Amino acid sequence: MNLKKVVITGLGVLSPLGNDTASTWKAMLQGKSGAAPVTHLDVSNFRTQFACEVKNFDISLLLDKKEARKVDPFVQYALWAADEAMRDAAFNMEKEDHNRMGCIWGSGMGGVRSFQDSAAEWALGDGIPRFNPFIVTKLISDIAAGHISILYGLKGPNYATNSACSSSSHAIADAFNQIRLGKADVMIAGGSEAAIEAMGIGGFNAMHALSTRNDDYLHASRPFSKNRDGFVLGEGAACLVLEEEQHARARGAKIYAELAGEGMTADAYHITAPDPNGEGAGRVMRLAMEDAGIQLGEVNYINAHGTSTPLGDIAELNAISHVFHDSLDHLYISSTKSMTGHLLGAAGALEAVVCVLAIRDNIIPPTINHAEDDVDDAINPALNIVFNQAKSTRVDCALSNTFGFGGHNACLAFRRLEC
Repeated sequence: MNLKKVVITGLGVLSPLGNDTASTWKAMLQGKSGAAPVTHLDVSNFRTQFACEVKNFDISLLLDKKEARKVDPFVQYALWAADEAMRDAAFNMEKEDHNRMGCIWGSGMGGVRSFQDSAAEWALGDGIPRFNPFIVTKLISDIAAGHISILYGLKGPNYATNSACSSSSHAIADAFNQIRLGKADVMIAGGSEAAIEAMGIGGFNAMHALSTRNDDYLHASRPFSKNRDGFVLGEGAACLVLEEEQHARARGAKIYAELAGEGMTADAYHITAPDPNGEGAGRVMRLAMEDAGIQLGEVNYINAHGTSTPLGDIAELNAISHVFHDSLDHLYISSTKSMTGHLLGAAGALEAVVCVLAIRDNIIPPTINHAEDDVDDAINPALNIVFNQAKSTRVDCALSNTFGFGGHNACLAFRRLEC
């Protein structure tokens, strides 16, 4: 089959480090933490009282108050990131075939705040059902893709992916396949999450998944360190505009990089714990590289899933060690969740953007919060993990790993596109 080549022509980000792509990337390269005490709800009785929230977010710059009240924060975040990505891609929409433009969007939890608030109102009410007429369309996870398609008049493929923390990586992979199979010319793909709520914090606390370093929240997310004690909850959105290469060149678009391949596997092991040998993680990286036609020695950077959990970090590094055992010398690894926290269903999209920017700028953002006396003895010392400071180096090929509860694994392979 003659597959089309897919390139990235637009980026959009709303993160705990910044409300656009440039400010987020700058903060990452400076090694800043987005963690802080939770501000928009009382968490004084929770074991974890901090998170990586978005900051100074004002949806009124994009939506009027009436429209904003009709959508959950996860949709507001999605529209914000999509707006930046579409402006970055600079389409003349009057010249585009809207039937060949679509949107696939991922969210692991959807409208958490809307569901939570509505359930509380019902539970505390007088038994008479008084529900917001928009409650269903505020909480369903597919609705972000619907809003984006309506906003831009995109009449091609339009749906949502939900695979926990792999949701937005699967969304990007599906959008990629729509284009290379010739079913679309342009796809908006990404993910958003707004789960820093009582249900989110409380639920993950009950699983003992979150860090409880309330007295040292800036250093709480510490992937690959011996004394890591769980992830830090994050929120936000990220968006990539994917485009068929010749379509992009015909309109003179700026091209960041090529999305060259994808891999999808399942651990089939445990509902939350990863396969300790990293079998599914290793296989998904191999599949992505095989799909892209990338050799082991060509990969320069892996943006690791690296959540800062005791089991997950080691399983992933074991997989990388096994897959790249003969090609570790010039392979660098980092986890940007050390700075952004874990954006759950939006994590894959944000980290895909990171891979694209690493290729553009030939620089790898660091894994912060690492101390020399906090090295996990289970980590292969031959692995080149970029700790604490960004590293300037040639990046031609990068992989983005995401792994979700349920054993869902996804890997995206990005490559520099030479003119």
